[in-house]
Formats: sequence, C-alpha cells, structure tokens
Amino acid sequence: MIKKNYLLILLLFSISISFSQKKEKKYAIRTIAFYNLENLFDTINDTSINDEASPMMELKSNRSKVYWDKIDKLASTIAQIGLDKAKTSPAIIGVSEVENLSVLEDLIKSKHLITKQYGIIHYDSPDKRGIDVALLYQKRYFKPVFHEVFNPNIYRNNRKVFTRDQLLVSGYLDDELIHLIVNHWPSRSGGEAKSRPLREKAAYQNIKIIQKIREKNKHAKILTMGDFNDDPINSSFKKILKTKREKKNVRKNDIYNPYEDLHRRGFNTLAYRDNLNLFDMILISSPLLDKGKKDFSTYKMYKAMIFNKSFLSDKKGKFKGYPFRSFSNGGYTGGYSDHYPVYIYLIKEKK
Repeated sequence: MIKKNYLLILLLFSISISFSQKKEKKYAIRTIAFYNLENLFDTINDTSINDEASPMMELKSNRSKVYWDKIDKLASTIAQIGLDKAKTSPAIIGVSEVENLSVLEDLIKSKHLITKQYGIIHYDSPDKRGIDVALLYQKRYFKPVFHEVFNPNIYRNNRKVFTRDQLLVSGYLDDELIHLIVNHWPSRSGGEAKSRPLREKAAYQNIKIIQKIREKNKHAKILTMGDFNDDPINSSFKKILKTKREKKNVRKNDIYNPYEDLHRRGFNTLAYRDNLNLFDMILISSPLLDKGKKDFSTYKMYKAMIFNKSFLSDKKGKFKGYPFRSFSNGGYTGGYSDHYPVYIYLIKEKK
C-alpha cells in the first residue's frame, strides 16, 4: 500500500513538472544598441572635408596598420553587445563619428561581423569635421522601409553651425514597425553653458521628427539614440524633450529615459578631465514600455544597459578606469573608443 501511494505521488509530481514546463513562456530577444566609434576615419585625405584634423590623419606613420586594428577592435566589441541574452550581436546599432560609407563597409566585413550580414544606412552630413551618424542592421531581423535625414539648422551669432544630421529610419523589426532616430548633438566646445542652446535646438529638431512620425501613427514605437553631449538631467532632456525617469510617470506621448536612473546611480559612458558623464543613451516612446502589465505580446523594453566590459576601460595611468580611447596626444593608444556603447533588450513572447 505504501509503495502504491509512493508511486502515485511520484506520478502526480511528474505530471505537475511536465505541465509547468509546457506553460513556460519563451521570448524573442533583440538587442538595439548605440556606439560612438571615436573618429573612425580612413587613411585617405578627403579634400572636401577637414579630415586633416582627424587623429588618423595626424599620425606620422603606420596609418593603415592603426586603421585595421581599430576596425578589428570595434567590430569585436559590437559582436559582443547583447550576446549573453540575445545570442547574437545587435539586431540594430546606431553609430556616430564615422567619416564615410567606406569605413562602415570595412567594419561590417570584419571577421567578427561578416556572418551577421549587416546592412548600412548612411548619409554624408554637413558637419565641418566630416563625421556622420549611421545605422547598421542585421538583414534577417530588420527590414527598413524609409529613411531620411534632418539637419537642426542651428545658428550662433548669425552664423550657421555645421553639425551632424539626425537620421530617421523606419522599418520592420521582425513583423513590427519601429522608428529609430540616430543623433550626435553639438559638442560642449566653449563650455557647457555657452554651448547649451545648440543642444536645446537639436532637441527641438528631435521633437519635430517625433511629431512627424506620430502624425501617421499616434501609437508609434520610437527609439531615439545617440551621443547627445548632455547628461539625462540637462535641460535638453528635462525641459525640451520632457523625458521621464520613472515608468509609472510615463503618459501616452511621453518619452522614457532609462538612462536617467543609471546616471543618478553613478554610471557613465565617458570621462573627461575628471568629469564622469552619461552622454550616450537610448530613449523610447511609451508604446515600448510594459509598465508592469507583463504584456509582451508585442516588442517591449526589457532592460537598458551600458556595455562597459573591463577590456573597454584603461587599466593604468591617470586615465585608469576611463573608457580606453583610441587616440591621445597625437598618437594611437591601441584602445577602442572614448565612449562605452549602450544597449537595450526588446523582448516579445513567442507564439
């Protein structure tokens, strides 16, 4: 009798485990990332732009060797972003500080990325240094249907500021339409306060693009990413874009900034003159937020992160702990970039 009861309990236990396993949910995971590639210039002098001022052109020798080493390091880094959860490199990655289409083609043909079959969306911008933004995407996950660039048309002292375009790309992530804006806002040259109006004007341009998208679909899934040259608490975000720090405070037309909380907790994506900043971010519109409902029938943000693995940080000297930059004092350091990449996971329940 005892033996029969034991067998019955064992059978019921096995059925319970089997039933729970059948109910276990599985998710598609896609990584969306952004990376400032720190002066990714080729070794050819382009007389139409001021590339002579680039660190690559300032090198006295070994330019080709340096160029291919930098390509290899950047590609290796990109290949690892989000790998632990998504099991592949980013489905989509926005980049900045690239000179032209050619350097991007070299990047995606690297041994680290060539099997991923990345596509490229790139426009030459009017930036006086000749640096652009671009979007790379794995063709098996993302199908672009529209792209356009917008220049902020910023003026200072009645003179046009030749800065980077804001790149809008719309397309299908698997079967869902999303919209991505890639940014590289004006720098803090001359000081934060003096240059602040330039970034505020760039933020207004972002608002115009977002409004343009929402005119066609008020529930559009929008991600705006980039090197904003501002921290999450600066006026360009809090007063112009009116970004929200907490999910619970995000309303229908609000923009959520998951990096504001990381900033308040002391995280950074770059360091300069002993100042730690978090300039690199990915912001999202409210339809990409779950807000505690546990509804992942469509893509929603799971987590926002900074890719700050130890190999991306300087190990010694006065810049110990800073992002391991590629160029310093007119020479090549053998590093990666002066910025850490950022990324978010979008997840959706598999049917």
